[in-house]
Amino acid sequence: MSEEIELRQTGAVLTVALNRPAVHNALTPAMMQQLTAVFQTMNGRDEVRVVVLTGNGRTFCAGADLSHMLAAGQFSFEDNVRDAETIFDLLLMMEQCPKPIVGRVNGTAVGGGVGLVSCCDIVVAVERAKFSFSEVHLGLVPAVISPFVLGKMGATHGRELFLTGERFSAERAREAGLVQYVVSEAELDAKVNELVGMLLMGAPGAQAAVKQLVRTVAGRPKEEVRDYTANLIAQRRNSEEGMEGMSAFLQKRKPVWQENQL
Repeated sequence: MSEEIELRQTGAVLTVALNRPAVHNALTPAMMQQLTAVFQTMNGRDEVRVVVLTGNGRTFCAGADLSHMLAAGQFSFEDNVRDAETIFDLLLMMEQCPKPIVGRVNGTAVGGGVGLVSCCDIVVAVERAKFSFSEVHLGLVPAVISPFVLGKMGATHGRELFLTGERFSAERAREAGLVQYVVSEAELDAKVNELVGMLLMGAPGAQAAVKQLVRTVAGRPKEEVRDYTANLIAQRRNSEEGMEGMSAFLQKRKPVWQENQL
């Protein structure tokens, strides 16, 4: 099987690059299987602190490979459901990844590519990047990616952009909440490295707990999460990381997780 993603690890940072630049990193079943295999291992990979997701070439991801999508039209209904569930499960695995994921959006993202973007915790996009949900132009809908995308940008933006299928700018993506930073091409790596450096300052267990905290608390009535939030901070205060972090601060030294980091 060809390597449709490329992995590069530098210190505690794992870069995952979509690796079909000749076809704008269009998603195939093989690519999604390889991405799934990477994120399945994240719970047990203590040597990885931060994941950077990007695309090789000048496009981030052009969405699903249309030759596969056309062939899928001949699949049985059950096979199409299983195919769609594979995509959903990949996105859910990314969203639930205990490591921070930084999206390095080096170019255009379409359809499923925007789904990948929406599952990153922090996203930096180049100014020339364009985004779109082009499914309606093909007689399709952005069904599987919708829970993840709408979780980032909300129904108001989603209703318009899903219905029109229009291409929108990186700045509009920032305004909609899909990305946090829009930079020039020359500034892309510097901004990503800056964010990675800040993430490496945090305790890995605390960051995993923060990601779970956001998923649990966001959008729920405050009275429903009273016990959860009180229990969580009590657990963290009593944790090995919590004790180390507070002791290190009082002793004016680095906590152990900041030692030997990039």
